[in-house]
Amino acid sequence: MGVVDDRLAALGLTLPEVVPPLAAYVPAVLDGSRVYVSGQVPMVDGTLAETGAVGELVGLVTPARAKELAAVCALNAIAAVKSVVGDLDRVERVVKLTGFVASDPSFTGQPGVVNGASELFGEVFGEAGRHARSAVGVAALPLGAPVEVEVIVHVRD
Repeated sequence: MGVVDDRLAALGLTLPEVVPPLAAYVPAVLDGSRVYVSGQVPMVDGTLAETGAVGELVGLVTPARAKELAAVCALNAIAAVKSVVGDLDRVERVVKLTGFVASDPSFTGQPGVVNGASELFGEVFGEAGRHARSAVGVAALPLGAPVEVEVIVHVRD
């Protein structure tokens, strides 16, 4: 086990199986020193953990729960990275994270939701987990997911 695997274990996290594609794409592509990870939704054991739009109103996914789900997306993204690089200690930097939040029209807290993914990358990769980021509110996401995360990672040869 490497340093990153040790950090995952210390956090009580186990990498899941890579989420199978929902359409005609692959979960991750290694292109030179970059890994491009397709959008990851909060799948747990093959099932979407929760569905719905995020917001403050009754019946919506709460921002706090959506932040937890963003961390699930990030863990799925880490599994996708590992599937193409083998050793997570090869990750030199999480370069860019884009988070999409299925948002109620009145909800503007997308950055706080996407922090769930950003914080997990920081905990797992340390300084190398600090990244550029966008947090985007959208009307809907695949399968009714409340959040989706995609990431670009730089790895060493």
